[in-house]
Amino acid sequence: MQKLRWGLIGCGDIAGKRVAPALRDLPECEFVAVARDHSDLAQSFADRFGARKWFGDWRELMLANDIDAVYIATPVHLHAEQTIAAAEAGKHILCEKPMALNVKECERMIAACRNHQVKLGVAYYRRFYPAVARIKGIIRSGEIGRPAITQINAFERFNPNPGHARHWLVEKGKSGGGPMFDFGCHRIEILLNIFGPIARTIASTASVLFDRQVEDTAVAVFEFESRMRGVLTVTHAALESQDTIDIFGSDGSIHIPVLNQGMMRIKTAAGERTETHAPHSNLHQPLIDDFTQAVLANREPQVDGAVGYDVAKIEADIYA
Repeated sequence: MQKLRWGLIGCGDIAGKRVAPALRDLPECEFVAVARDHSDLAQSFADRFGARKWFGDWRELMLANDIDAVYIATPVHLHAEQTIAAAEAGKHILCEKPMALNVKECERMIAACRNHQVKLGVAYYRRFYPAVARIKGIIRSGEIGRPAITQINAFERFNPNPGHARHWLVEKGKSGGGPMFDFGCHRIEILLNIFGPIARTIASTASVLFDRQVEDTAVAVFEFESRMRGVLTVTHAALESQDTIDIFGSDGSIHIPVLNQGMMRIKTAAGERTETHAPHSNLHQPLIDDFTQAVLANREPQVDGAVGYDVAKIEADIYA
């Protein structure tokens, strides 16, 4: 069996919970190496997940000739530099979201990968949720008629103290923005995937509770090319967590109270029913599997650099 040999750059929370287990467990992946700032921590992480090599500097990993692809799981401000370096080293890249700090960095990343003939993917793993595919199927069937408006809430209380491992997420130069940039980007990808291109964006961002460099709350209103409207609300300030999608059409509606669980209610004139389409137990694994298959089959991954670029353009409009 042909295998894709992987290196992992960055060993934070998500890398440990999802990325490294997927690289270890997928049959067509070989987890070769990890890189993080301190060699002893890199070695500990490698031992934990069965990678045979470790590096205290990500640049050393790029030089390894037994690595075909890298997963970049570092803070956003490093994505462009590391992606371009990986492309120049001839390695395929699956980069964490958001793709980069701005549209120009995305353009440079795409150009580098194109010029060096390597694949580029972005970790919008919700593209592979069965619930998202089911929404698209219901809309395509005409069961809820023509979609008129969709509303998404993404709330997660978060305000780390200085010194916290994730404090970089509230440092604008490293993160690019607050919750709209961090996890709002996931919802923008979902909206583009389900409803198509966005023609116009109106947005408001603010720090309503916390004193820091990035917003803690934001609202964006989207006008799609199809003429339907969408509202995305994100916050770090609310105590209650939310992960909702509501879609209202001319003949019915779809309601998902927790997207990560996949339960949905479909309401039409014929009645109401409940369905459950749960995601994979490792949310990143289908994404990594698709990227691996794309490289081995020499096709484009389902979530490629163009997807990351399209999300980045909408984020730029929001923060403008």
